[in-house]
Amino acid sequence: MARYMCMDTLKFLLFDVHQTQELLSYERFADYDLDSMNIILDSAKTWADQDFYPFYREMDDQPAYFKNGKVHSHHILDKIFKGAGEKGWIGSYFDYDDGGNQMPHSLANAANHILESANNHIPGYLGLTSGAAHLIATFGTQDLKKKFIPNMIAGKWGGTMALTEPQSGSSLSDIITSAKLAEEGYYLIKGQKIFISGGDHQGVENFVHLTLARIQGAPAGTKGISLFVVPKHRLNEDESMSYNDVCAVADFQKMGQRGYSTVHLVYGEQNDCHGYLVGEPNKGLQYMFQMMNGARIDVGMTAASTATAAYYHSLQYAKERPQGRKIQNTGKKDSSVGQTLIINHPDVRRMLLFQKSIVEASLSLLLECSKLSDITICEEGENKENSHLLLELLTPVAKTYPSEMGRIAINNGLQILGGYGYCMDFPLQQYLRDIRIMSIYEGTTGIQSLDLLGRKIPANNGKALQLLFKNMLKTINLAKELKSLSPYADELSKKINEIQKALEYLAPYALQGDYENYLADATIFMEMTSNIIIGHQWLKMAVSAQSALNNGKNTFDVLFYESKIQTMKFYFKYELPKTKACLETLLHSDKLTMVDEEKEIIF
Repeated sequence: MARYMCMDTLKFLLFDVHQTQELLSYERFADYDLDSMNIILDSAKTWADQDFYPFYREMDDQPAYFKNGKVHSHHILDKIFKGAGEKGWIGSYFDYDDGGNQMPHSLANAANHILESANNHIPGYLGLTSGAAHLIATFGTQDLKKKFIPNMIAGKWGGTMALTEPQSGSSLSDIITSAKLAEEGYYLIKGQKIFISGGDHQGVENFVHLTLARIQGAPAGTKGISLFVVPKHRLNEDESMSYNDVCAVADFQKMGQRGYSTVHLVYGEQNDCHGYLVGEPNKGLQYMFQMMNGARIDVGMTAASTATAAYYHSLQYAKERPQGRKIQNTGKKDSSVGQTLIINHPDVRRMLLFQKSIVEASLSLLLECSKLSDITICEEGENKENSHLLLELLTPVAKTYPSEMGRIAINNGLQILGGYGYCMDFPLQQYLRDIRIMSIYEGTTGIQSLDLLGRKIPANNGKALQLLFKNMLKTINLAKELKSLSPYADELSKKINEIQKALEYLAPYALQGDYENYLADATIFMEMTSNIIIGHQWLKMAVSAQSALNNGKNTFDVLFYESKIQTMKFYFKYELPKTKACLETLLHSDKLTMVDEEKEIIF
């Protein structure tokens, strides 16, 4: 069986680089210690080996499908949901008062990386159920909590987030699903939602759709959107369940993640779909952003994990596949010498290092975001505000970079396998198909880029970006104290200046109200900034690794630490210089993508 992830790298990032054990000093996490954290990670690996990885290929070969009014999915989901409920997995980070385990997000997401790497079709079902239940726990009434949360975290009921509609796509201001207040106090919901992940399957008894809808008479746009709990089967006073007039009418057959059902929901065909208001009217989008931001981190983790699994399959193949001969100093191949393993060819090593540099730094960034989430929950005052601002800034990057670059990393892995990589017998083609959706899920790359440059960078007069620079400079100063890393510290310092130069050029457009010019190349800004942020992750890893070598620390062997430093050097040589091209594009005076109403462009 091929390895699909590395526990040593995960624990190195979690405990050495990001010092997640520091969170245990907070009262909220007082019931955890380093041993229990390791036990949870090892338990997740055992679960992944038993019930996730063995079905990865099979779930692609036997995808979810719609027939006779039902969505049919792989039988393993029955066992998965039952196991998740028994293990307390769905409510892992919930408050004790809501039936949860108050686990740090950092630990929960690290364990989720293990599950996602083993089988990226399954964890989304659990994650959406957890996110929906947590939304009810945060903003719902005691009655809603009592009715829905226990069965959801027990794995008996599934949860979804229902935003997208056929006519509106990502433009949530244009949703038309309606909600009409009934005399009994509930709302009658009518409309349609599409692309609802995990929206129906046979693995649970009921579904709880967290649904955005517009109450009759509400203001136009996003200010008139409310949030509702809409179960597939509503719970009656005698504890029996009745069909609630919301059903799946189709399952979208996708290019990848074929074992992860994606449905079309129709509400209120019989005018009997009951919805229960969450929080206050017209604040639904504000509430939903809690789940959406968490989902964006989850998508980034799924992308990083899928690319991680692909990397280890590529590495295993390269270590086993003999082909060709090493080029001798004469510039010729000696045909009298036997074939060499392809891992000995420099170009194959380049592609492997490229994969490694993408997946490990992506995971590092996602774990940093997870720790910031934990600090935001536990701290007060300025520390809470600063952690929240930094998390808000990094979230669109943590969703986008693993999704975009993870795809390119897997593509390199497929290249390593050559013709076999293109064949169904090997999993690289499946990993490539699976990851392609990640740059579309939960807001496309274009939307994330607009969010970064248009909202997160200017927020609080640029305070979040200054906090990021402060953290970078802290790492740079630590690296400068280590002689072998000093040149790389200097290089990262220059990259901070590149971000500043880009913003100095773009800011006047925003100040003049010319937001179209300001945001026209937001995706290029995202590419440049992400590349630099990932460079920062690698410098942090190199500092931890070199410090361990200098101190004689033996948690891992010498080659493990040296591999981290080598991969950092690779990233700084091959990837970080690409920011210069992005900066050149951003500073260019030609506005080639702008709409000129006086001049038609023929495509």
